[in-house]
Amino acid sequence: MPAAQVPGARAPEARAPGAEIPEPAAPGSGASGVPEPRQRTFTWSDPGAVVAGGAGLSGVEFFTEIVAGRIPPPPIMQALDLDGVSFGEGTATFRVTPQEFHYNTLGTVHGGVFATLLDSACGCAVHTRLPAGVFYTSLDLSLKFLRPVTIDTGPVTAQATVTHLGRRTALAEGRLTDAAGKVYATATSSCLIMRPA
Repeated sequence: MPAAQVPGARAPEARAPGAEIPEPAAPGSGASGVPEPRQRTFTWSDPGAVVAGGAGLSGVEFFTEIVAGRIPPPPIMQALDLDGVSFGEGTATFRVTPQEFHYNTLGTVHGGVFATLLDSACGCAVHTRLPAGVFYTSLDLSLKFLRPVTIDTGPVTAQATVTHLGRRTALAEGRLTDAAGKVYATATSSCLIMRPA
């Protein structure tokens, strides 16, 4: 059975027995037609400092400290270049400006970026309703992708609201919109609430 081939890739050229195989061009040299690679660098804080900074704080207090710069944001924020815009009782809002490094093979922002934004917004909205010493973890996340996002879309915002907070579980809903309010994705999330014994 023939090996699978990437669509659009050229088949290897047939060579005469004993013919020399040319050395491949250096990555990014342009000799093979491959564009020069772009580069991005970023920094982040020790994630242990984020966790330690939140000890003894309610969810709202924790996010207030992050927004004020007294507790560093979690590393995922720098990795994807996200902004935590606002946090209130039962709500959380995150924003991202689409960049090339967010792109997938289709030339649009990868759905995983949407998922990260909406998971963050839903989870943090739940966290804002929790007192000190009570924690949560996501149980599931269901997304509906409605339209693609590109650099031309401009900044998109994920806003989530808690729709139910019980003793053991919480539910939140979120939407990803552009500056004009057009919806690009929606999400629902359920979280497990972990209370002290």
